[in-house]
Amino acid sequence: MGKFVMKTTESGVRFVLKATNGQIILAGETYSGEDACINGVESVKRSCEGGVEDQTVENFKVLQHPKFEVYADKAGEFRFRLKAKNGQIVGVSEGYKTMDACLNGVQSVKNNAPEAELIREEAEKAE
Repeated sequence: MGKFVMKTTESGVRFVLKATNGQIILAGETYSGEDACINGVESVKRSCEGGVEDQTVENFKVLQHPKFEVYADKAGEFRFRLKAKNGQIVGVSEGYKTMDACLNGVQSVKNNAPEAELIREEAEKAE
């Protein structure tokens, strides 16, 4: 089972969703505080049942929120972003070399997020 890892940084509080193998499959934005970050995690859990909108094809079908938007970035890699019911982006992926790998990432979020526990990671202290 995956896990959400929440960490405080100099600029705020962030979370990542890690798969069972420890790979990061989704990263959230930087939030102003822990409560807002926890709300972001809960939004991912609620939103990950959304469909997949493939924006790499012409005349793609626009889906209702929540949804995963799959797209090609400027470097030609495939990425996805998860949008909540209100249309806000609640998580983004890394770049993938192939569409299949990207879609596997989407499926991994769908499989891992709903039951993932939330772990608080201590921030590293500067010496």
